[in-house]
Amino acid sequence: MRLILPVLIAGVALAGCYDRKEVKPKAAAEPQAAAVLGGVDLGQPVRALGTEPFWSVEITPDALIYTRVDQPEQRAPNHGATIQGTVATYATSTNLQQALNVMLIATECSDGMSDRVYPLTARVEIGDDTLTGCAASKSAIMVQPAP
Repeated sequence: MRLILPVLIAGVALAGCYDRKEVKPKAAAEPQAAAVLGGVDLGQPVRALGTEPFWSVEITPDALIYTRVDQPEQRAPNHGATIQGTVATYATSTNLQQALNVMLIATECSDGMSDRVYPLTARVEIGDDTLTGCAASKSAIMVQPAP
């Protein structure tokens, strides 16, 4: 007890010398810029789509929404993309317990039914299906191409 008491008193005395002004909080980390692939800002809504069968995957900051004419809509959380070179990959599971993998590749793509050219090629794996198509920012897709 004799040894503990002096150490305790010294600790309390040193604690009183602490100056909070000397220890400044660290600055918050700078927000990282959203990834851009093929000129498409992946931080903004992106739509991948294909034909035969008609399908689409809308990629929002929070979710991936898969639709297909002959199947129910499926939703999955967006955990972010893994980017390697010219490929961005989203891997998640839908509300119907199916694995959903979306790969966006920075190569121009034509949907085969129009004269429109998209900046990204898309490959979607959902359940046992593998679908190929094109992708672009949702805002670019919503704009009608010039005749």
